[in-house]
Amino acid sequence: MSRVQELQSVLSEGDELNIVCHNNPDPDCLASALALGRIASVAGIDEHHILYSGDISHQQNRAFVNLLDIDLQPFDAATVVDRPEGSLLAFVDHSIPGANNRVPDGTALDIVIDHHPAEAIEARFVDHREELGAAATILTQYVHTLEMEPDDTLATALLFAIRRETLNFLRGVTREEYDAAAYLNEYTDQGLLRELSNPSVSGATIDAIATAIGNRTTKASVLISHVGRTRERDAVPQGADYLATLEGVQTAIVFGVVDDTIHLSARSSDPRVHVGDALDAAFADVGSAGGHYDVAGGEIPLGIFADYESDSLQLLDIVEQVVTARLVAELDLDDGG
Repeated sequence: MSRVQELQSVLSEGDELNIVCHNNPDPDCLASALALGRIASVAGIDEHHILYSGDISHQQNRAFVNLLDIDLQPFDAATVVDRPEGSLLAFVDHSIPGANNRVPDGTALDIVIDHHPAEAIEARFVDHREELGAAATILTQYVHTLEMEPDDTLATALLFAIRRETLNFLRGVTREEYDAAAYLNEYTDQGLLRELSNPSVSGATIDAIATAIGNRTTKASVLISHVGRTRERDAVPQGADYLATLEGVQTAIVFGVVDDTIHLSARSSDPRVHVGDALDAAFADVGSAGGHYDVAGGEIPLGIFADYESDSLQLLDIVEQVVTARLVAELDLDDGG
């Protein structure tokens, strides 16, 4: 039985599908959820929901949801814990309950479709392909195999997600991404694709990135910086993207405080550094972190600094010292690398 047939077999047993996105979903997650919902409809499931927690704060992600008119609903734990018989639960672009999502640890899953590094994934149907550059590639293959002929909304969403996740086919791309893009191109709304690719940037995001530029320190080819406290969560990865282009920098790690959480984002072109493993090793005992060899992220609850007021300057100083020290130690930069 092929993967698509296995997926259809699981879907045929349900009359409702809850698709849970990871915290602060990006285009790869959202497009994959949209596609899985369409596939569920083909399989006979009339009712499906795309659920998310966190924020959709990145201007490109907001544009993605608004321009494509994706129907999202806030995540409620009761929806997945006390679901009735026939209600299926799916993860796309993530795979473990409690890791980058608010689904209680140990919750039984029906479907997992993901490309991020993970271990011990448990679900009735699992399609986990770390070698691929995007989860949307997997969903595009399903759509193609089922001969669904996607409408321009779905095709545009999937193609944009593949492009965004691979940085326009420059990061983690495989032959399968190119094949998926070639298939989707025929159905894509090119005008909408251009709109999605050029969203406006908020002043707060620019300010946060400017703070990261001013706070940067470099040891050997590793740059570490922070954006301080910001409401713009996605300024952290955007800052990492920008600072990774600095001459002489092969690895850029940026962090910042958003509400009650420290967010981290890392980018690396250094073959000697696996930033996903590095962040995991540095922060697994206090939060969740990990990712690919060249792109990674993490979250640390501010609760570990419970003795300090959440809005104090002293707290920010302590966060900077502790996070930087852990990174320097893990990357062996004490002697200059």
